[in-house]
Amino acid sequence: MPDDLHRDPIDQLQAYMTGRRFLVLTGAGISTPSGIPDYRDNDGVRRGRQPMMYQEFLAQPEARRRYWARAMLGWPRMRQARPNQAHQALAALQDQDRISGLITQNVDALHDQAGSRHVVELHGSLHRVLCLDCGQRSERQHIQSLMETENPYLTGVDAVQAPDGDTLLDPAFEARFQVPHCPHCAGERLKPDVVFFGENVAAPTAARAMQAVEQADGLLVVGSSLMAYSAFRLCRAIKDQGKPLVAINQGKTRADELLDLKVGIPCEELLPLLI
Repeated sequence: MPDDLHRDPIDQLQAYMTGRRFLVLTGAGISTPSGIPDYRDNDGVRRGRQPMMYQEFLAQPEARRRYWARAMLGWPRMRQARPNQAHQALAALQDQDRISGLITQNVDALHDQAGSRHVVELHGSLHRVLCLDCGQRSERQHIQSLMETENPYLTGVDAVQAPDGDTLLDPAFEARFQVPHCPHCAGERLKPDVVFFGENVAAPTAARAMQAVEQADGLLVVGSSLMAYSAFRLCRAIKDQGKPLVAINQGKTRADELLDLKVGIPCEELLPLLI
């Protein structure tokens, strides 16, 4: 590699992180090599249709029916996704005490599967389901089994995978779908334990994320356009504290003007080099 740090982005990244314990913030780009689609292209423009809004999900039973019909078909691929080299590298860096912690915007639980500890799930996890009536949580796979039993007509139906376990399903398949009931109270208002578009991050989660920023020596963003304000605010906070902000991302981010360094090498190739 060249000796001039200004010519080699990998050396520049190493120089920023040597002797410092960076906090890591990950987005959808770290999971695309695991087969999970992301929401935005390299220019930060949203792909496809507008995601379901929280207010729509709450107010309209037909919206919940549409969501769960599509999610039932999308879950098997989400469940089968496995951590890639980028997830594994971050777990190894944490084991070596070279990063101070990990925050993810992703809802796929791949960091946990890779062995990362105490991950702050900024937007929740699809592996859990929350009942809006009684407040109890259930394992997603249990709810999946209930839906498959009550909706055998969808067995074998092929649907195009979309971000966060969603699918592109013909509306004709949605009308007769039987929504799942809560195993605890039999209520019909089950919601994946994730932050929907239009919904706020839970206050305790936001506080944990900000505390992690305050305790870190810098922030490394991996695979995120940072278009969600819940993530972008962490970047602003780290800069307000006078700490370095660097990113591994292929494409535009909302924080480009704040970044001290941006590396466009795919994260599954670059992160293992840091170990």
